[in-house]
Amino acid sequence: MNEPTSHPLPAREGPPGPLSGIRVLDLSAYIAGPYGCTLLADQGAEVIKIEPPAGDNLRKYPSTLAEESRAFIGVNRSKWGAVLDLKQPADLAVLMSLVRSADVLVHNFRPSVPARLGIDYARLREVNPRLIYCAVTGYGEQGPLKDKAGYDQVLQTMTGMCSLQAPPQQPPQILYGSVVDYYAAALIAAGVSSALYERERSGVGQEMGVSLLRSALAMQSARLVWAEGEPREVGRDMRSGGITGIHPTREGYLYISANTPHFWRALCERTGLHDLLATDRYDSVRKRAQHQAEIVPRLHAALAERSALQWEQVFGEEVPCAAARTVEDMFDFPQVHAEGMVHTFQHPAVGSYRGFTRAVTFGRTPGPVPFASPGLGQHDDAVRAEAQRSLF
Repeated sequence: MNEPTSHPLPAREGPPGPLSGIRVLDLSAYIAGPYGCTLLADQGAEVIKIEPPAGDNLRKYPSTLAEESRAFIGVNRSKWGAVLDLKQPADLAVLMSLVRSADVLVHNFRPSVPARLGIDYARLREVNPRLIYCAVTGYGEQGPLKDKAGYDQVLQTMTGMCSLQAPPQQPPQILYGSVVDYYAAALIAAGVSSALYERERSGVGQEMGVSLLRSALAMQSARLVWAEGEPREVGRDMRSGGITGIHPTREGYLYISANTPHFWRALCERTGLHDLLATDRYDSVRKRAQHQAEIVPRLHAALAERSALQWEQVFGEEVPCAAARTVEDMFDFPQVHAEGMVHTFQHPAVGSYRGFTRAVTFGRTPGPVPFASPGLGQHDDAVRAEAQRSLF
């Protein structure tokens, strides 16, 4: 057999990252798994996104972009893309060839699916004992819900996040923005990195798992505490009364945090509410929470004298605060630019667009230049040629 020479995978451009030289096979879809792999790509890993013939379902999500889903583009930067139908023996053989040279494989199939496809950890471990195999599930791989489909907002609702988000006596409220998915993605990247580090010691890979249920509960670790002897229904809300929160101003809304004595004093002084400092009735976070009905109306009256943007200037560094902005404002926000968080990408279908670049910065190994998410099957030839090379 002659060694193939066509269409090698391109090398990443720019300086190395801490994970340069690591190859990741991303078989996942939607947000959690794919963005976890993107975080690895940000750090220099070579990520090959493998999709079924119909593509990642996120490509089909509503979008005002005509050629591609905005969500897919944002979640899948810096990956090479190929299509494999794992139900077909020839395409399954291509994946197995890639597994031989891979360091990590990530999927988000339900627990019963990998064995049916022939890609469960027990089989892939025989192909590559050094493989880090990350299964992303809705509820974990044990228990009565293990094969139930898991989605961000389903888990938000199930685990109490939506109930705690709502004002008293109001219906539960969703936290929009896929917060559980994105936190799970961070856990995927952290867990894979830890497993790679351990592999340097042991020389062998391992199976690992991240679930949306575990992620949703991990996000609530400060609330998920039940002391012996406490009743079931206790105050678990961490919000510091009505002082810390979003407040109306003359124009726009302003978030204020005034939990420390210093910030509380600065808030009272700069809003002219000096008399609130003259009594021990409000001299602690807990007392202010107890008496918020007395404080908040006066605070609102004072804030009505200026706009949210003006109050940002008045409070400066003395009172943590932020005017409520839109995500569109972030494209040209000075601090975002100063930190280099937005990059200009060139997409094969969409053309030029600006988007987020990387979540973590490194001084000595900053990582290669990010690039746009792949079109469906964009790098098929290169990926299949790479699979052929691994046979030699």
